[in-house]
Amino acid sequence: MESIHEILPSIVQPSDLHKLSDKELQQVVDEVRAAILEQVSRTGGHFSSNLGTVELTVAMYAANSIGPDVVVWDTGHQAYAHKMLTGRLNRFDTLRKYKGLSGFLKRDEHELDFFGAGHAGTAISAALGFAAARDLRGGNEKVFAVTGDAAIASGMSWEALNHAGELQTDITVVLNDNRMSIAPNVGALTNYLSKLRSRPEVQNLARRAKSVVQKMPDPVTRMAQGFRHGITHYMAPEETGTIFEEMGFEYIGPVDGHDLPTLLEVFRNIRELDYPVFVHAITVKGKGYQVAEEDSRKWHGVVPFDLESNDMVKAAGPVTYTQAFGDAAIECAEADPQVVAITAAMPDGTGLTKFQKTFPKRYFDTGIAEQHAVTFAAGLAAGGFKPFCAIYSTFLQRGFDQVLHDVCIQNLPVRFFMDRAGLVGDDGPTHHGAFDISFLSFLPNMVLLAPRDTTELREMTHWVATYEKHPTAVRYPRGSSDARLPEVRTPISFGKAEVLKRAADGLSESICLCAVGSMVSIAWEAALELEQRGVGCSVINARFVKPIDAETICELAESAGRLITIEENVETGGFGPMVRSAMHAAGLGHIPHTVLSLPDKFVEHGSIDLIRRDCGLCAENVVRQALSLVAAPR
Repeated sequence: MESIHEILPSIVQPSDLHKLSDKELQQVVDEVRAAILEQVSRTGGHFSSNLGTVELTVAMYAANSIGPDVVVWDTGHQAYAHKMLTGRLNRFDTLRKYKGLSGFLKRDEHELDFFGAGHAGTAISAALGFAAARDLRGGNEKVFAVTGDAAIASGMSWEALNHAGELQTDITVVLNDNRMSIAPNVGALTNYLSKLRSRPEVQNLARRAKSVVQKMPDPVTRMAQGFRHGITHYMAPEETGTIFEEMGFEYIGPVDGHDLPTLLEVFRNIRELDYPVFVHAITVKGKGYQVAEEDSRKWHGVVPFDLESNDMVKAAGPVTYTQAFGDAAIECAEADPQVVAITAAMPDGTGLTKFQKTFPKRYFDTGIAEQHAVTFAAGLAAGGFKPFCAIYSTFLQRGFDQVLHDVCIQNLPVRFFMDRAGLVGDDGPTHHGAFDISFLSFLPNMVLLAPRDTTELREMTHWVATYEKHPTAVRYPRGSSDARLPEVRTPISFGKAEVLKRAADGLSESICLCAVGSMVSIAWEAALELEQRGVGCSVINARFVKPIDAETICELAESAGRLITIEENVETGGFGPMVRSAMHAAGLGHIPHTVLSLPDKFVEHGSIDLIRRDCGLCAENVVRQALSLVAAPR
């Protein structure tokens, strides 16, 4: 599919849209959508959500002055049109590639990326902060928050809406509502009434009416309020906007989010309003690409594909960690009717889609509400069930207090399964699971495990299903394990590591490599290389990050005389420092010990292999570090 862009390449900043007629703006919409189709089909990325926000973005940017006006996007994966309208079209072939454009918004990527985000539910809070900052310094710029893709269901979004309604400052919340089942039908009448409601004179009249009503005594007040709501909500079927009105917003909608003339009039009229406004826009995920419209879930995030054939078939490969967990969860549920599964809006990403179909009554999706998911799981555990709470490592950060307060203090046996632990690749720093060892290992009662491969993940899933004494968490990486590890396995036993090999006798120099989860294969590969160079190697699969198997680690470290620990987590609060503390406690603090971990910085996006090498988490660096230890004087 080839497309000729006549206007879009000339748009290097949103103010360039002000020079265009409404007809030309419609052409910009068509060119942006074509550019998303062309570019994302080549690079991969978030697809259907971005196709759905093109008209919204063009209308908002054409009707306002971005900057100084501020637009804050929720998650950022619906903002590709924003990037194209801010001069980044010619760099879109680098999207989500190493050193290229981020798939999300980043403050250090562009001055009009006002607020970065990769987690949902942040936009309204951040935008309200911008609005308060404006008020404090006496500014007059407009502030918009664009929320959508279910982010409005996040508890944080409602906290921010509540606060905005209290402050009564000038802020506009735009709901990109692409869930057609929860919205009334969109038609010409609804669009007309929405445009009418957005006109300043009508809104101000409603405001004055509200002011008069509030001064009336009861019961006249209640009668007048009912009359006002009857007038202002008759155009919103089933009282669609009432809840937002009651929270202090002027509700406009539902609006057809693909009707550019309507959107332009709405956003132009909103410029005259100086109080909270809520614009409810109905959009279609995947708009303009039929297969994505029909199955927006499948086409939400894509690998490169052929636009003509719609061919997005991923190459067959080994079983992924996600699939291994999903299969094991079903096996556990078949064996034990007390096993239930919980996800926070990620059934596909966490591998629970088949569980949902197999055990629909024992499956719970809380939506984008990780805090609630954790405490909900705690309640299920207190009620005698065995909750499998599957949340990405990066998203469990959002429920940290609930893990501490509601799970660990009460010592409830919730089973957490943290997919995407470690580096995740193209999604970058907002999605890397770089901190879970650190923020879970210091919590009393928490037991933390990490499998060396998908087979061991299945074994660990079965093990935690039967373990009742404490809450447990299993961390595992994205993708599949390509490890060439020995197939001889020892049964999982509480707090015990697995010794994969011991250094051969008779070698003058030796070292112990102790690795966590995804790094075990790296340690094994390095050990084979070191032994070819005459260095004996012991290799430990830690299995348990907490409690660590201090006895085994200290024994092999003392025998080898040197130790390297390897983990895909930051060093501070990580596995390496815990081992070092255990070594000191055992009187072995004199043994040279190198900690290989993620750096004390936020790691950028790129292929996992490449950024692991950048961080020194590769076999070659393990070999270098080991040879350096061996060469150093004792």
